[in-house]
Amino acid sequence: MGKRIVIALGGNALGKNLPEQAIAVQNTARAIVDLLEQGNEVVVVHGNGPQVGMIANAMTELTRSDPEKYIPCPLSVCGAMSQGYIGYDLQNALREEMECRGIKHGVTTVLTQVEVDPDDPAFKNPTKPIGSFMTLEEAEDLKANRGYDFVEDAGRGYRRVVASPKPKRIVELDTIGSLVDADHVVICCGGGGIPVFQTHVHHHLKGAAAVIDKDFAAELLAESLDADYLVILTAVEKVAVNFGKPDQKWLDSLTPDEAREYIGQGQFAPGSMLPKVEACVKFAESKPGRNALITLLDRAADGIAGKTGTVVHA
Repeated sequence: MGKRIVIALGGNALGKNLPEQAIAVQNTARAIVDLLEQGNEVVVVHGNGPQVGMIANAMTELTRSDPEKYIPCPLSVCGAMSQGYIGYDLQNALREEMECRGIKHGVTTVLTQVEVDPDDPAFKNPTKPIGSFMTLEEAEDLKANRGYDFVEDAGRGYRRVVASPKPKRIVELDTIGSLVDADHVVICCGGGGIPVFQTHVHHHLKGAAAVIDKDFAAELLAESLDADYLVILTAVEKVAVNFGKPDQKWLDSLTPDEAREYIGQGQFAPGSMLPKVEACVKFAESKPGRNALITLLDRAADGIAGKTGTVVHA
């Protein structure tokens, strides 16, 4: 019997610009359709780091070129734009690959809002860099006029930083679930979702200047859809401890307790492997029988079959 699988695609699955993305999604589609051929249901979450940065930079330059005509574009809107065009490329690549193999599934991209807590501690300590490098003068001007936060980045200039809060609720969950039940491959929660606050004015959802980690969004989605597997695809085939050192060790499996011990030792890099492992631990512990997998994009089907990757299981 097939499994319900939520996949979190790493940046290597999409490339860094439009031409690279057009090529990368072909390989990505093949790996996802391999899982469909095995009879699985698949839901796809993807990152958007380079893409949302490109959009934010373009909108900033447009505003600078004619500030009387163009107003600043909120980061939440840039995130929505990135979901749209990444989904456009990815769903077309998936449809083409399925048609070539004679597989009949719908493919749908859902622009997804994800609710965050306005009191999340991350908003008091923004750390996620976005956009282009600036001079100190440019950074101070934007801080004074728009209230942005900035950090100096290794002598290369100043970059805006935003919060990275934890996801609380996937607003379009019912729509996503209905499409999965109707035999669609659903692309959703792109870039971790469009972060929004729940307001008390006519149930309005207000966009937040933040970036949600796509691995945590994928984990919440997998729990909410009662998935069997959370699969986080990245640039390495397995998780390692003592990574890059002479005593490096690749891990075939991890229990939550083992993972927490390694996390306490500082084995996993923040902003890289750490959120992936944390998301996998949370999913594996959320319900008996749930498993999480970290592996390479083109080894996803082998990983589900137990042939490779690092499996996190309670």
